[in-house]
Amino acid sequence: MITLKTTLGDIKISLNFDKAPITAKNFEQYAKDGFYNGTIFHRVIKGFMAQGGGFASGMSEKDTRASIENEANNGLSNKRGTLAMARTQDPHSASAQFFINLVDNDFLDFKEESVQGWGYCVFGEVVEGMDVIDKMTLVDTGRMGFHDDVPKEEIIIEDTIVE
Repeated sequence: MITLKTTLGDIKISLNFDKAPITAKNFEQYAKDGFYNGTIFHRVIKGFMAQGGGFASGMSEKDTRASIENEANNGLSNKRGTLAMARTQDPHSASAQFFINLVDNDFLDFKEESVQGWGYCVFGEVVEGMDVIDKMTLVDTGRMGFHDDVPKEEIIIEDTIVE
């Protein structure tokens, strides 16, 4: 169990080490290292997802470890309340950034081993605190630098507790 203590409240997350062992261990290690402390949810799109884990206050990008293998072909689906890894166009480029699905986003699921078909790896789910995630969608967002959908009032992960 991992608890993200945010400026809007606590979010408790259960990781799925059985279906996404590489991804769950990767997230847990970043959490144990305190990497997420002081990071913000930098992209929030109502009716879609809330993304965090890569930027400190003021949209300062954090250095990460090497990227990991995409385990999206694990049978898990991007349903409301699940956590998945964010990545670039490269299917195997995920490192520290993650997102929480605000609705069922089945179109993000694994289809096939191709650039378009890999999908986004689900590796955990929110077991407590979806009300906190839903509160994120009430914050006004805008453009900051090259980034869209950035909350105008920062939503900060103040502390990460690994149990």
